[in-house]
Amino acid sequence: MPASPSLSHARAAAPPGAAPRGGTLVAPLLRLTGWRRLGLAWIAGALGALAMPPFGFLPALAVSLCAAVWLMDGATADRPALRRLLPGLGIGWAWGFGYLTAGLWWLGSAFLVEAEEFAWALPLGVVGLPCVLGLFYGGGFAAAGLVWPRGPGRIAALAFGLGSAEWLRGHLFTGFPWNTLGMALGQDLRLMQAASVVGLYGLTVLAVLVCAAPATLATGTDPRSRFGPLAAAAIVLAALALYGWARVGPEPDPVVAGVRLRLVQPNLPQDAKFRPENRDDIVDRYVELTRRAPEPGEPRPTHIVWPESAFPFLIQRDPDALAKVGAGLEPGQILLTGAARAEEPLPGERLRYYNAIMAIEPGGRIVDTYDKVHLVPFGEYLPGPIDALLRGLGLRQFVAIPGGFTAGARASQRILAVPGLPPVAATICYEAIFPGAILPAGAAEAAGAPPGLILNLTNDAWFGDTPGPRQHLAQARLRAVEEGLPLVRDANTGISAVIDPHGRITARLPLDRERVLDADLPVRILGGTPYARLGEWPFAAMLAACLAGALRARRNRP
Repeated sequence: MPASPSLSHARAAAPPGAAPRGGTLVAPLLRLTGWRRLGLAWIAGALGALAMPPFGFLPALAVSLCAAVWLMDGATADRPALRRLLPGLGIGWAWGFGYLTAGLWWLGSAFLVEAEEFAWALPLGVVGLPCVLGLFYGGGFAAAGLVWPRGPGRIAALAFGLGSAEWLRGHLFTGFPWNTLGMALGQDLRLMQAASVVGLYGLTVLAVLVCAAPATLATGTDPRSRFGPLAAAAIVLAALALYGWARVGPEPDPVVAGVRLRLVQPNLPQDAKFRPENRDDIVDRYVELTRRAPEPGEPRPTHIVWPESAFPFLIQRDPDALAKVGAGLEPGQILLTGAARAEEPLPGERLRYYNAIMAIEPGGRIVDTYDKVHLVPFGEYLPGPIDALLRGLGLRQFVAIPGGFTAGARASQRILAVPGLPPVAATICYEAIFPGAILPAGAAEAAGAPPGLILNLTNDAWFGDTPGPRQHLAQARLRAVEEGLPLVRDANTGISAVIDPHGRITARLPLDRERVLDADLPVRILGGTPYARLGEWPFAAMLAACLAGALRARRNRP
């Protein structure tokens, strides 16, 4: 009896080597073309965003990537390598567009803080940015398509393409590694420990290998090719969990003797935070929170931490306000606070403004300063090539500083010398989301000693009660694991937290609460981590192995 038309079509459309039964299961996806294929890729990408914080639903990424594999199977079947580029680019772009739209929609909140000036641009942030960044994923899928083999080898091809794409997204055009796919494994305490060896981008390769592996169940040619990748994925997950269990251990990390932190979370509304008429009330609020008595039996705080851009004025140019802040400190206490600062220009230049962290002692003397190096495009400055054009149209960056902020001179200045603390690796706002950038080359040498903690001051009030602040915390938390350093994070509206070098949150404050948090400072991991010593070399080796595996699978095809 001749095969039914639908089954015959499925066999013809399936990639070479696909089993008839497998082809039948995914035949509707294999047959999709044009906008229907792109639409399903967009939906699959959007579903994958559920694997990101605050949801952390790993199976969502598995369904998402399996659908992407099957769409690529249908687009690459019986095509020569170069003719796979365009279909791969389209599928990848649509998948990335959906993934980033669903994961970054909360960026629109920032456009509504000053709605009268920025609401018109909301679609550019919510839709335009994901649309453009989706091109990175398009390039990753296209690269995978060039070597797309039959059978399980195509999972390695996809891991190579997406791993490369995520690394490029984190570095090109100032970089934006927000919700990198490796965060799917970077939220569970045990699974995230692998970041101490391979970093976030290494976790990305592992996440793609693990989550895309079930795709072979529907298209394998024999039991080994169908079930082998899924078994390998289960072994990888088990190995990651066992490594994490052994690394974390049951005992809490020791703490630094003689250090007691107080994190001040003032919960100031964003629309009031930068109004100069609120200056006195804001300073009084910080001082009152700073001077609150500790809980009975708790030690007196030695170091006070205030969030990013604590003041709606230049405090280093206001001796009265600086004296008032200094008077709010008890003898021996040190304040670490975010604050904008200005620097006198060279002849013919404008006044330069910096987003800074200042260490202030009683009496109001500033003992050390860090200037933010990695600024937020359009938030803190307008990119150079279009700066004059946008300003000519009457536009400006979100933070109303004349001309925008200036980046700090050198990343090696990131280490703050704070009395009573080990050397501090300072980060402001989203600087904490960049793997490998916490300790730039030469930073420890310039400080004369390795850092003992990561300090992250931020102001997530721009984004309200959305996934944004929760995603920011999760990504900063992974830096502690990568570097083997405790993380002290103070946010205006939250989430403020102290995190040990294994990623355990030892103390935290909830979102949208005015509170103080008193906590000890965990000790850093002596000797650091393999990732801190080797950087991205393990990740590069993983990429090379995936590419080699995909190429070998192509050479060995029947």
